[in-house]
Amino acid sequence: MNRKVIPLIMILFSIFLTSVTAQDNHHYQTDFTKEEFAERRSKIFTAIGNNGMALIQGASGLPGFSIFRQNNTYYYLTGLESPHAYLLLNGKNRQATIYLPHRDAGTESSQGKVLSVEDNELVKQLVGVDHVKGIEFLSADLVGTGLIRPPAPVLFIEFSPAENGNDSRDELLYAQARSAADPWDGQPAREALFIQKLRERFPQFEIRDLSPVLDSMRVIKSPKEIELIRKATQIAGLGIIEAMRSTQPGVYEYQLDAAAKYIFHLHGARGDGYASIIGGGTNAYMGHYFHKTDVLKDGDLVLMDYAPDYHYYTSDVTRIWPVNGTFSPEQKELYNFIVAYRDALFRYIRPGVTSNEVIDQAAIEMKQYLVGKKFVKPAHLKAVEEGIKFRGHFQHPVGMAVHDVGRVHGIPLKAGMVFTIDPMIWIPEERLYIRIEDMALVTADGVENLSGFVPSRLEDVEATIKEKGIIEFRPAAELPLKK
Repeated sequence: MNRKVIPLIMILFSIFLTSVTAQDNHHYQTDFTKEEFAERRSKIFTAIGNNGMALIQGASGLPGFSIFRQNNTYYYLTGLESPHAYLLLNGKNRQATIYLPHRDAGTESSQGKVLSVEDNELVKQLVGVDHVKGIEFLSADLVGTGLIRPPAPVLFIEFSPAENGNDSRDELLYAQARSAADPWDGQPAREALFIQKLRERFPQFEIRDLSPVLDSMRVIKSPKEIELIRKATQIAGLGIIEAMRSTQPGVYEYQLDAAAKYIFHLHGARGDGYASIIGGGTNAYMGHYFHKTDVLKDGDLVLMDYAPDYHYYTSDVTRIWPVNGTFSPEQKELYNFIVAYRDALFRYIRPGVTSNEVIDQAAIEMKQYLVGKKFVKPAHLKAVEEGIKFRGHFQHPVGMAVHDVGRVHGIPLKAGMVFTIDPMIWIPEERLYIRIEDMALVTADGVENLSGFVPSRLEDVEATIKEKGIIEFRPAAELPLKK
């Protein structure tokens, strides 16, 4: 054989092996069964009726070296992490069709397997859908579902912004509002463009919002979802505990973030469920302080609110503790009030009651708590009295997003709801803000505090701070490094 041909054969064989390996390792989730995804899609079929269709748009590809993450809705209904994917649910025959791009051999050779339309049989087997087609067939299928013979079906799509990564709907909506207010920007939302294209190409469709249907489904978590939220909460708590251990005067806020991140990744998290809130001293007074650039000072408190993105689910846990490891007498008074308020709120959570009933009953209990209590400063007494009147201690749902979709206020609570209990007080005279936050899971006969293991009793917090943390074992190197 010609010696020049041998290297070429070896290269081709190497490419072949890479291709085979990529095809075998398809990177599909293992948390949910295809039956659970099918059950979720079945609920949508029921909601849209036999003359409805639901079209769900997956996340687009990302530029550069960004790691792709599917949007929450598409993942919730399919578990697929392929970019530029669509899902069509046809109420007429209750069949589900996934539309995928064609294989990109270049991407797969450098990044690994990405499920594409060429894997149609595998995708059907994994997800439990009826059909898998190329994106180029979507337009024809929309026509074939009923536009030729009236009446045209009602087309349901999401009007709400898609959640990607550590996004929550409330923040996405505010971002859209800020963009719209900028005359030099003002780009329409991706959802708005999708609606516009559908109306331009298929004006026969009556288009309705699918978001309320999805929101009502996501507010009640399945046992497997609860398992993932529980793990995300445990990882969040371990990260906060590691930050407590690493706290001492002279440490920077961002170093506590680093300690928690190490724990997150050590336990398999993708990254942040949301950007960490770590504020020492008066920085904590800003509810969503993200800068994390200041040094922690003796005598101050530091507040930390942080959780990971774990298998598309997150948590929301907050603790506050003294930088020097010991609460001052004034700090003890305020901190013990917050912990007592947390405990009171949890005592009244159970199926069938409303958030208002929980808040009202806890407020009555906390008024009794204050009887005979003395505070060093009148401003502190005023703050806790105002705290009893505040209605925001019962907070928001948590699940695939930290500020998850769905309602938990003003309706009877149901088993499977997950939300935060977040007692807080403000002392504007000192720019002092104190709160803790825990994860409440409504059970069949009561409530479980998923984050109850994270130290919150004053003596437990102080004992944890005295333990050595990762920053003490592996302190930051002095930069620049010496030659």
